[in-house]
Amino acid sequence: MTTDIAASAAPAAAGLRPWHDHRLSRAERAAALAAEMTLEEKAAQLVGLWVGADASGGDVAPHQSEMGKDAPSFDDVIASGLGQLTRPFGTRPVAPEPGAASLARAQRQITAANRFGIPAQVHEECLAGFAAWGATAYPVPLSWGASFDPDLVHEMAVRIGRSMRAVGVHQGLAPVLDVVRDYRWGRVEESIGEDPYLVATVGASYVAGLEDAGIVATLKHFAGYSGSRAGRNHAPVSAGPRELAEIYLPPFETALRHGRARSVMNSYAEVDGMPAAGDRGLLTDLLRGTLGFEGVVVSDYFSVAFLRTLQRVAGTDAEAAARALWAGIDVELPSVAAFGAPLIEAVRSGEVDEALVDLALRRVLEQKIDLGLIEADYDPAPALDAALDDAESQRLALRLAREAVVLVANDGVLPLAADARVAVVGPLADDPMAMLGCYSFPAHVGVHHPETGLGIDIPTVLGELSARRTVVATAPGCDVMAPGRDGFAAAVEAASGADAVVVALGDRAGLFGRGTSGEGCDAPDLRLPGEQQALLEALLDTGTPVVLVLLTGRPYALGAVADRCAAVVQAFFPGQLGGQALAEVLAGEVNPSGRLPVGIPREPGGQPGTYLAPPLGRANEVSNLDPTPLFPFGHGLSYAAATWHPVEADERDWPVDGTTEVAVALSNETGDRVDDVVQVYLHDPVAQVTRPEHRLVAYRRVSLAAGERAEVRFRLHADLASFIGIDGDRIIEPGAVELRVARSSADVHAAVPRRMTGPVRRVGADRVLLAESEVRESAA
Repeated sequence: MTTDIAASAAPAAAGLRPWHDHRLSRAERAAALAAEMTLEEKAAQLVGLWVGADASGGDVAPHQSEMGKDAPSFDDVIASGLGQLTRPFGTRPVAPEPGAASLARAQRQITAANRFGIPAQVHEECLAGFAAWGATAYPVPLSWGASFDPDLVHEMAVRIGRSMRAVGVHQGLAPVLDVVRDYRWGRVEESIGEDPYLVATVGASYVAGLEDAGIVATLKHFAGYSGSRAGRNHAPVSAGPRELAEIYLPPFETALRHGRARSVMNSYAEVDGMPAAGDRGLLTDLLRGTLGFEGVVVSDYFSVAFLRTLQRVAGTDAEAAARALWAGIDVELPSVAAFGAPLIEAVRSGEVDEALVDLALRRVLEQKIDLGLIEADYDPAPALDAALDDAESQRLALRLAREAVVLVANDGVLPLAADARVAVVGPLADDPMAMLGCYSFPAHVGVHHPETGLGIDIPTVLGELSARRTVVATAPGCDVMAPGRDGFAAAVEAASGADAVVVALGDRAGLFGRGTSGEGCDAPDLRLPGEQQALLEALLDTGTPVVLVLLTGRPYALGAVADRCAAVVQAFFPGQLGGQALAEVLAGEVNPSGRLPVGIPREPGGQPGTYLAPPLGRANEVSNLDPTPLFPFGHGLSYAAATWHPVEADERDWPVDGTTEVAVALSNETGDRVDDVVQVYLHDPVAQVTRPEHRLVAYRRVSLAAGERAEVRFRLHADLASFIGIDGDRIIEPGAVELRVARSSADVHAAVPRRMTGPVRRVGADRVLLAESEVRESAA
């Protein structure tokens, strides 16, 4: 195919090689270049190189030290070219401008070493901001979900993308679109929430922001990764095709179509015994065929080699390379392993058809052409201004942190009285790292280099609250993880002498068992880690009103303590200015407006379980165990709240190929600004297969000034009511349904009965994925 395209290409402009000729199409340019390459040069474009990654810096990827111990040298690898350069900013602490200059020098070496002058595509992590020393650390994705604000997430992503482009980065390995299924899973903090629609809308906005900034967004992890048994990282997944289609795939479909993502990363998971890295049905038939993806599939780190070492579906690295390439992986990350010499030898021996190499190469070259990396005058010189933590970035981080703080419970103690004498205790009260998730640079890499410092200023809860209220005493009480109750007495004494005690408890983000939350830091149950639950109970016994502030990467079971607390405030690793956001909420300077993107369970052992359960997955008479959450998905309180008025709805039938509308007016009758989140759930009482009690199909965040009134109107296409029917096709079924306009998944403001009319209708990947909504100002 490539030869035919090359032959049909127009003659190159005078003095230009055809792959530099902008008169030709992208495909023609890529084909012309590929036709000139040797097998070694082709394979070189399909691999990454991770310079400086070894065990001495601490593993930040699974089996990193083992997989990287025999890595070839930089000079040896680049002799034939290089596909990708792995994390030049995210491997060691390096200041932005020297780092950009160093990257430019490396790119000059790469272009000089290969016959065609092609630079590497540079990728970095950007899950909670650009994962580089001195870059703004934003709230983690679970906080994005808590904000219910896709527009703000888009704005943040544009800012992150521009900072990456400024220093020479082309691709971001984010976002994580895995839907939370088991709160014990360590990577809950990296996920947006437990509802596919919330993950899809917020995730697609993040993707669009990166792509708008010129960064290739990488969707991960495709697909089913978060369904691992018992919440264990990399554990097998038992999801069937219906669960895959209805829970795990919609966020990817939405991010591809509405976010315009140009890259996808495979999951480490094996679903029903099939590892994603070797699954042609997933990566080619579904992703490229059904979903129409035309970009580049990159392997999750070392996952091609894992086909041999961990999953044992390949006996050699050559077999692993053959399997992955056949399945649809185009680029092996992070370093050369299977796609290097083993792949070349397999092609020469006839074990692998070179046409598979050519197909992956075409995709890689076309993306490099899009990025401006295949040009006659390519210049890797970095931008002069490489500020990564400027005032605008900090402003966005603070806005998102404020919107993501969830007031879970409050008996009136919050906001803290201006004259309150407050004790601030707990292991996270004065810990800057309490604000950061495992993919922020200080937690991900910086912990292995304490000599360089954090690189950014991170105020703590204690520091920020001390600037707003009289703090009479403080004590950590205990460690986050380590056993020991020697500090309990000091914490109890501090609480006993105060009008109220703010206790900051939760997680320490880390990797592979070095924390209580994060990749490879899975939980055996949902009790607060270490001695923290016992510390909380000791403080409650003092009789002083206790304000529980949770800084976590997952929800923890609070059934034993929540009703004894005067207030509960939940923050999911809120970023470098999270301490300020929390103090503002505690002091009443900010009216809390976050909503739970995951439920808070009552019991620590009743998992897995999300609100998307069919009847027999909910409380019922055939089991003595009640999985009802203590606080449900979508829940959140405010100090000043909007008044909700009666719902208006379309009274006509809802055709199976048409739309229906529902609207509700909100008014602010308080003296303060009010933010609220209107949520719409679909209830299907009778269907061919069991269905969730209800599921989110629309939402809108609304901000009202004092005295303001607005109508929130939703237009829902019938495609949003589709599901996988008895024969495995996605269908829309006629009959009675109900739209529930709600404050949360358990707090329904109004239920609107609707009747869907027409024949059973089958829909495909081109279906409508998103509801339309608008906010209309109206007279108060």
